[in-house]
Amino acid sequence: MAKKVAHIILGLIIGILVSFLIFSLIEIKLPTFPKSPKTSHPSPSPYILPTSAIQDEITNSRRNAIVLAAQKVSPAVVSITVTQVKIVSSPFYSPFSDPFWSDFFRDFFPQRRFKEEIRGLGSGVIISPDGYIVTNSHVVEMATEIKVTLPDKREFTGRIVDLDQNRDLALLKIEGNNLPYAQLGNSDDLMIGEWAIALGNPFGTLIQDAKPTVTVGVISALNRTISSQRVGRTYEDMIQTDAAINPGNSGGPLINAQGEVIGINTFIFTHAGGSEGIGFAIPINTVKKFVAEAKEQKPEEKTEAVETKLGITVSDINRTLQKRYRLTMDKGVVVIRVKPNTMAEAIGLEEGDVIISINGQRPNSARNFKEIAGGIKNRIEMTINRQGEEIRIFYRY
Repeated sequence: MAKKVAHIILGLIIGILVSFLIFSLIEIKLPTFPKSPKTSHPSPSPYILPTSAIQDEITNSRRNAIVLAAQKVSPAVVSITVTQVKIVSSPFYSPFSDPFWSDFFRDFFPQRRFKEEIRGLGSGVIISPDGYIVTNSHVVEMATEIKVTLPDKREFTGRIVDLDQNRDLALLKIEGNNLPYAQLGNSDDLMIGEWAIALGNPFGTLIQDAKPTVTVGVISALNRTISSQRVGRTYEDMIQTDAAINPGNSGGPLINAQGEVIGINTFIFTHAGGSEGIGFAIPINTVKKFVAEAKEQKPEEKTEAVETKLGITVSDINRTLQKRYRLTMDKGVVVIRVKPNTMAEAIGLEEGDVIISINGQRPNSARNFKEIAGGIKNRIEMTINRQGEEIRIFYRY
């Protein structure tokens, strides 16, 4: 019995020794637990961002491609204020505006006309640091004064370099250096459905803020052709967009999400006078061609001056005279000089008047007009075009 107990004790001792040896050879790493903080205010969790970081992330998410594009181009978008002279009829004569009554009563109540200055508003975009500006021709035609206001409130006097009424484009120039300007894109590369951003000054400087407004939409269609009987133009290859183009935005840029000018905002289709999501812009590639042509130093066309017995000197319309007098017609006979104390001055003819007819005959040249005028006896009936408005003149002597 004692021998059996001794064997059991020996076995236990051997087991303990073997276990000790095993644990000494194998390193056992037990999980460690963080000590309790000594302060009463626990440190923030590593998964919660500080407030400043959250604000930065929100700000970065707001500063998207549209915001960046608008910020890039806005400094180059200008407000254009023009002074135009309009010929207005005397209200006394208005009951006889019908041709029959006009002919009947004109000897007794001569029609009175007078000049009235009116203000017009539009937009434009600077395209070079030396001050070239693109806008619509309908914004500046017939203007006697052009004022250009930049978003930083600097004001300049603008002059017309060239004007193309068929394409409804005008190139202006202001005298300045290192001016902000917009990059021109490629309108042949547009995609229907891509972002379109319209910039302009719908109220000009009337709201005491020269910074442009921004409206956003997409390119709705391309290569649109629209004929307008109201303005006597056919617009070709137009860009259609649903970005709002409001009155006063005409001449401003339509840009893409890269901040490149892809068109010049021109007009909208509307029933109520507001934006209905159908706006049109002239493609920038058409604008580039116009600008290149306008900047060419072309020699002035020779003007043949033909004097007449009425006291006016007339000429056939050419490009030089069309630019000088900002004529809305490209063919016909134009008055280039009015002698004082003559019949022409008495009946109110002015330089830049385009003569459409005289005593029922339509002159086809300046020399032909001189022949017709030479046969006048004691009565003159003349129809002229003065800055787009047709005026009838009747005179007996």
